[in-house]
Amino acid sequence: MILLAIGVVLLGVFALRFRRERRRFSNAVLLLLGILCVGAALIGTGAEGVGPETLVFFALALSPLLMLVLAGLLMLNGVVMLRREGMRPANLLSPALGVALLVPYALLVVAVLAEWAVFGVLLLAVVLVAAYLGFVLVAFLLYSLVYSWVTSTDGAAAIVVHGSGLLGDRVPPLLASRLDRAMGIWHADRAHGLAPLLVASGGKGSDEKVAESTAMAAYLVEHGVRADEILREDRSTTTRENLLFSRELLARQGIERRILLVTSNFHVLRTALLARSVGIDAQAVGAPTARYYLPSAILREYVGILAEHKVLNAVMCALLVAAPIALMIFAEAS
Repeated sequence: MILLAIGVVLLGVFALRFRRERRRFSNAVLLLLGILCVGAALIGTGAEGVGPETLVFFALALSPLLMLVLAGLLMLNGVVMLRREGMRPANLLSPALGVALLVPYALLVVAVLAEWAVFGVLLLAVVLVAAYLGFVLVAFLLYSLVYSWVTSTDGAAAIVVHGSGLLGDRVPPLLASRLDRAMGIWHADRAHGLAPLLVASGGKGSDEKVAESTAMAAYLVEHGVRADEILREDRSTTTRENLLFSRELLARQGIERRILLVTSNFHVLRTALLARSVGIDAQAVGAPTARYYLPSAILREYVGILAEHKVLNAVMCALLVAAPIALMIFAEAS
């Protein structure tokens, strides 16, 4: 019952914080912790002899196996990405991380073969870090879905479409999907008597013939949007710059609220979190993405989330590695 009460409290705190500000990653942590506590309590009450300590043991035991499966899937996805999109640094991220995830297990094999006394400590450290990283990944995936489900597209004063790269001077499928989603929202608003501005946001990359905003605006015009209904932001090269430069552009139009950001579905949560961090009153919605591209793209977002909280995550991993070492030292001393 104590575990159930903790879970209910955590979910209650999540609900309050979510209502006040949904663009916080701490909401994801609260939501998953609450669900795990409530779920563990219900399973424990429904199965005789199954207590919280048993569930924790199985969760820790499964974490290394799940990370091994994830490593295999990442390497497989990397092969698919390289075949479809060629040898590019972004496409190497999946297989590289997949190999990196196997390194601790390789060290375990070496420790066993060499009969190192530290084998148990190394095993526990790997399990704890894997469990932590797995928890953050699941929290990110779960909350990305929740955020996307609840974000409304109605009544925006401006719809900002974020660029994602061109093929020379042409709009590729990923960016076309974003533009199509934005136009769908724009037409729906106009059908209800509203007239939101459309903002094409994207500068010129080193391998691009024109600024992304120029190609994006041309695409919109080709699909029935008048040129005078489109604002172009042509300086940005990152998502942060998309946000900051678009805010400047919209401020000159007297728009500082009710801004809707359109990006790809895998990038929605990080875009919303970044908008909050730079002080922009905006929510984000996503456009569909090719299935083969999703694993690699989601992985980049996950790594980005870890990097944006790198100090906290580094401290947590260091503590999880240090804990079994400290236990071993204490046991030997006593």
